[in-house]
Amino acid sequence: MKSSVQRLIILTQKNKIQWNSSLGLQFQSRNRHFALSLSNVQDSLFPNTQKPEKFIVDSNFYFDRIKAARFVHSVANSTEFGQDPENETAIWVQNVLKFRRDKPTEEIEQALDRCGLVLTECLVLNVLRRHRSDWKPAYVFFHWVCERGGGTGFLPGSDAYNEILDILGRMRCFEEAHQVIDKMSQRKGLINEVTYRILVCRYAAAHRVEEAIDMFYRRKEFGLELNLSAFQMLLMSLCRYKHVEDAESLFYSKQNEFPPDIKTWNIILSGWCVRGNVYEAKRFWKDIIASGCQPDLYTYGTFINSLAKKGKLGMATKLLRAMWDNGFYPDVAICNCIIDALCFKKRIPEALKVLQEMNERGCLLNVVTYNTLIKYMCKIRWMDKVYELFEEMERNREHCFPNATTYVFLLKSLKKPEEVHSLLERMERSGCKMTNDIYNLVLKLYMDWNCQERVRLIWNEMERNGLGPDQRSYTIMIHGCYEKGQIKDALRYFQEMTSKGMQPEPRTEILVNSSKPSGQGRKGELKELGANANNDAWTSA
Repeated sequence: MKSSVQRLIILTQKNKIQWNSSLGLQFQSRNRHFALSLSNVQDSLFPNTQKPEKFIVDSNFYFDRIKAARFVHSVANSTEFGQDPENETAIWVQNVLKFRRDKPTEEIEQALDRCGLVLTECLVLNVLRRHRSDWKPAYVFFHWVCERGGGTGFLPGSDAYNEILDILGRMRCFEEAHQVIDKMSQRKGLINEVTYRILVCRYAAAHRVEEAIDMFYRRKEFGLELNLSAFQMLLMSLCRYKHVEDAESLFYSKQNEFPPDIKTWNIILSGWCVRGNVYEAKRFWKDIIASGCQPDLYTYGTFINSLAKKGKLGMATKLLRAMWDNGFYPDVAICNCIIDALCFKKRIPEALKVLQEMNERGCLLNVVTYNTLIKYMCKIRWMDKVYELFEEMERNREHCFPNATTYVFLLKSLKKPEEVHSLLERMERSGCKMTNDIYNLVLKLYMDWNCQERVRLIWNEMERNGLGPDQRSYTIMIHGCYEKGQIKDALRYFQEMTSKGMQPEPRTEILVNSSKPSGQGRKGELKELGANANNDAWTSA
């Protein structure tokens, strides 16, 4: 494997970096978008320190400071470098922010000033999306863009504002989010429906119900209409995060202002079903029938899914066949609910019978149908049938091509580290992109197998691609290190996670608190707790 220095030398040759007498450095990529002078490079890497007198471009090439070496390693290992100029610039900014994360805001902004960036909306979005799980550098960068604009007078648009709002809302930094909203209010037309959706959703996720509802009433203040669509979005957000009682109360109180259609009824019904409260779901189903509003396929599907998940398969299958008999043909989503519930109960022959009925009645299978069968067949290690279905999906590219969920189930079934790489290569050839969930799963697999070098590679790759590390990634590493007795590493990951504003799980806090001398007598209990938490970390959404 080539060292980072050797990679940088190759990168230098590839981009035709010229070193002239004035020590000017220019990356001559095809469209010359990415150009930095050596003084800018040195100013960014060596703020307020003496600059190196010369650079030696050979095998002894080095920087005098550790941070500079880390920067070179990060850039030289980046697969994106040398491809898209805007990505190159975003990677550069990402590293500038990364190595100054704990510095004062003023120092970070001065470093950004020295970079000589040509700001665009796409570049700002690219940088922000690389910090979705680390709000502090994202907010500092965005504040610098708004206040200074790189000296070009650039002003970010709605997309950039919405992106930083989503990042802040996800990390529950609502004080900073309010400051962003105030800035948006000063420019007409910045606040749009996406802004509203992000704010309502993030308030509901943080269980700040009153603020979510207040955001609905503030729509007029932002130049948006108080319409049924916005009301439904509010109800949907409340129900999604288990505030169904508040949503239903609001629903009934606003019936005169917003006469309910079947979609609005479905939102509340779905809320009770997501809560797993079949009693309330039945009650609300009766309310729908009594209202004279005709249930649609989604209404039936939601209710059948709720019954199936609660194990009431007799009632669910009876309702399914009643639909068929009455000429109200259920779609593939409804049938998939029944198949999933039957497989969960290990009644796979009955699930295959439903599958046969679907084919006979002309109900086309989709990727969810295949994924459901693959999921449960992997659990019982019926791998020949699994890969038979998988290859069938690959052949049927139009309707059932494998997606990220398919590969998650297949990855979970692997037993050896060598098998991971070949499956990921197959996934890449199919055009299916890596996701946070897949990265976290692979990270967990390598931790379980104690493949430390591969853990490091996956960690660096997900960071470069802007897909982490997130709260789940740190949870996997912390509990995995505890399980292997690597207490110092676990504490280091915990400190790094909390410094980024991520909220640790209760089990993680128990492990960290128990690392003190008073908790040394509970090693067996801690090991079991660490293993259980690590096993659940990547599956939590």
